[in-house]
Formats: sequence, C-alpha cells, structure tokens
Amino acid sequence: MRAIYIALNEVRLYLRDKGDLAFSLLLPIVTVALVYAAFGGETRFEGDAYVVDEDNGLYSNILIDQLEAVDGVDVELLTASEADAKLDNSDVLLVLFIPENFSEDLKSGEPTHLLFKQRGNAGDEGQIVRSIIQGVVSEINKEFTVRSQVAEIVQDRGITQDQIENNVQELLAEERARPLVGVNEEVLGGSSDFETQFLPGIVTMYVLFAVSMTARIIVEERRNGTLERLLSTRLSVGQLFLGKFLANMSRGFVQTLILLVLSYIVFQMFTPLTFLQSLVIALLFTAAVSAIGLIIASIAHSEEGASWIAVVFSVICFMFGGTFFQVAKDSAFYSISRISINTYANDAFDTILTGGGSLANVSTDLLVLVGVTVVGLMISRYLFRIVAGGK
Repeated sequence: MRAIYIALNEVRLYLRDKGDLAFSLLLPIVTVALVYAAFGGETRFEGDAYVVDEDNGLYSNILIDQLEAVDGVDVELLTASEADAKLDNSDVLLVLFIPENFSEDLKSGEPTHLLFKQRGNAGDEGQIVRSIIQGVVSEINKEFTVRSQVAEIVQDRGITQDQIENNVQELLAEERARPLVGVNEEVLGGSSDFETQFLPGIVTMYVLFAVSMTARIIVEERRNGTLERLLSTRLSVGQLFLGKFLANMSRGFVQTLILLVLSYIVFQMFTPLTFLQSLVIALLFTAAVSAIGLIIASIAHSEEGASWIAVVFSVICFMFGGTFFQVAKDSAFYSISRISINTYANDAFDTILTGGGSLANVSTDLLVLVGVTVVGLMISRYLFRIVAGGK
C-alpha cells in the first residue's frame, strides 16, 4: 500500500504540473488532430490535369468532360504559351496537348495523337494523372472501335448512323453500370485505413518517449537527495522502488489512454471489446517500458546521460520495431526487428485492430512484454541506488 501511495502521489503531482501536462497530454491530442487532418477525410488520390485544347471540337470536349468526371481529378485549361511557360518554370510537371483537327480526324476515321509534355518524369502526381488520362483515352478508343465495327456489320441494311450511335451508347452505358469483369479489393498484411495503420506506432512512440522522462526524474531525485529523504518516512528501498515503477507506468498509461479514447471517439476504429483489449496491450507495454526506464535511471550518472541513453534506446526501437511500416517476414530486417520491444506491441495492436484477432491470438507477444517487465524489474532492482555511488 505504501508503494501505491507513492505512485498516486506522483501521479497527482504529475497532473498538477502544467508543463508535464502540456507535453504529455496535449501533445497526443495534437497528434490525433494532425492524423485526422491528414487521413480522417478523403484518402483517395487528388491531382490536377493541365490541358491545352487546341481543337475545341466535339471530341476534345468529350475527353475533357470525361476527365472531369474522374474522382479526384481537377482539369485546368491552359493556352499553349501558358503551358510552356509553366513547364519551363517547373510550376507544372505534365501538360496534355490536344492537337488541332482532333475531332475532325476522329469523325473521318483517321488516326490522331495526343501529346504529353513533361518535366523529367513528371513526378508521382503527374505519372498518376497521365495514367488516368491514358485510361480515359483507351475507353474513347473502345467506343470508336465498337461504332466502326457495328457500322461495318449493318452496312447496306438501311440503319442510320444516329441509330448506331444511340444503340452503342446504350450498350456501353449498360456495361459500365454492370461490367462483366468487376474488381474487388482484399487487404492482406495491413489495413487500407491509414488511421488504424498508424495508431499502433503513435501509441508505442509516446510510451517510449516516456522512458526519457522516467529516467531523468529518478536521476534528478537521486542527485537532489529526494530519494534518500523518502527513506526517513519508514519506507523500505523495495517499497520506494515499487512505487516509482507504478508511478512511471501510470504516467505512461495516461498518455496511452488519452490516445486510445480520442481514436475511439474521432476515428471510431474500435468496438468496445477491441478497445478493452487494446488497453490491456497498452498496459503491458507501458509496464515493460517503465521497467527499462528504471534500468536506465539506475545506470545513468546524470540527467543528461539518462536522457541520451533513453533517446538512443527509443530511436533504435523506432528504426527496427516497424513503428510506421510493416516489416516483411522473409527479410533479414525482420529478424533484427525481434530485438525491439515495440515490435511485439505493434504486432499485437495490428492483430486486434486489423486482423480481427483476440488476446489469445497475441499471447506470444503479450508473454514477451511480461517477460521483459519481469526481467527488467529484477535487473533494475539489483542496480537501483538511493544515493549516488551507493545502494
């Protein structure tokens, strides 16, 4: 109970410290807001298609109308001189030129060509826009091919061109509405939902940030004699050690709880069951990180040293733990990632949030976190010092 009192008192002081609250509580809120701004709305592609229409005919207008009908594509018409100037200045990287007599050539059945002018490789957006334009042009080519073939088949039967046009358009519209070959998506090894994909990394990142705060505070209290004075209140070293562990774990868990609650409310990515399961994973991961923080605090001789050790440890975990990207299981990097503690928390979160699993499916990951906590507490208890240079 004395250890719990220490933890509760430190949490109370932590919640009263405006500086700590601003960093530990408001920063997660800002992070969720930024993620929502980036991924909470439309996640489809959005780009500009710059077009120079030197034809101004029927079929150039049809091409432009079909481009404008593509979701995420905005068509901006330019003159030839404007386009060349923007390309020279790299203001735009790709421009579509529709040549003169484009419509006349199509009407007469003559082949015609569109022209792409681009800077370099046109950039990622330009390449996507070019592919979209080529897809629209391919559809127009199919329409003309169908019309010409139908016209050849029904020639000399007294069927007018308007009848052919109307029937072809009706059949094409029917095929677009109910295509013979449809395309479905099946997401494997991840989620197409960006918020769900990044949440585990954000949660583990903030808990790892708490390592530096944990280690620095204990080193500072040792240097100031605060730990030694606490022993005068009839606390044992073991009770003081356990109280510090519970306090550090509680601070880290408060951050995690705020992130998960905000994600529950804003992104609605949880069910009540997956939310509770995520809390269990977060609690075990926070306990493991807190135990490591105590080891760092026990071996560091200054606040700066504790911070640097914690930062290096956190960066290594970020790099090898698959914080914001998935590590392929058949790669050498996967074996290296097994040494990073947040790998197991990230895998557990992914299984719960995107894999439809339960805590039973992540039992190995949870056992690793429990093992790290137990071993970390044993090592840090052996190294724990009340005064500098002593035990």
